[in-house]
Amino acid sequence: MEEVLNKIKHCTECANNLTLGPNPVLSVHPDSRIIIIGQAPGLAVHNTNIPWNDKSGNNLRKWMGISAQQFYDTHQVGIIPMGFCYPGKGKTGDLPPRKECAPLWHQLLFDQLKQVELVLLVGKYAQDYYLKESKCKNLTETVQNFRAYLPEYFVLPHPSPRNNIWQAKNEWFKEDVLPELKFLVNQLLK
Repeated sequence: MEEVLNKIKHCTECANNLTLGPNPVLSVHPDSRIIIIGQAPGLAVHNTNIPWNDKSGNNLRKWMGISAQQFYDTHQVGIIPMGFCYPGKGKTGDLPPRKECAPLWHQLLFDQLKQVELVLLVGKYAQDYYLKESKCKNLTETVQNFRAYLPEYFVLPHPSPRNNIWQAKNEWFKEDVLPELKFLVNQLLK
């Protein structure tokens, strides 16, 4: 695992496409039991090198029902984004994760992870990549049918505060999905 992480930390595969240059941010250990696959680091994460170190991370930890200490204990929770570096700013927010990272590194990482019991697919990019044809026609339907992907995957929308409107329109998420997520996370991290 150390060798793979070292290669990722020194990766320059898409350096020419990154406005702030490469700065891969991930957090994983061979003993990680829950893996979170999100999008890509935002600017705050790029600047601090701490994954999910922003309002989205606060929301995700709240959804999971765990403390920051548990969240950042790599023996418990591993964090592997779809794109390891901050992709830059777009017209309406951050650019999508770079497409090079997941095919280049994810399988090499998962080959080292023997204790994984649950993978959280957070957002459309992770769901598109891992679920392929088994995903529903849109993110809302995929998340509504979250049980269809268990026990391997737990699908979630992105926890960005920008998605508060989506959450308000889809109250079933808070009532049905989040209690089950908290229960599973609690069982795995006992």
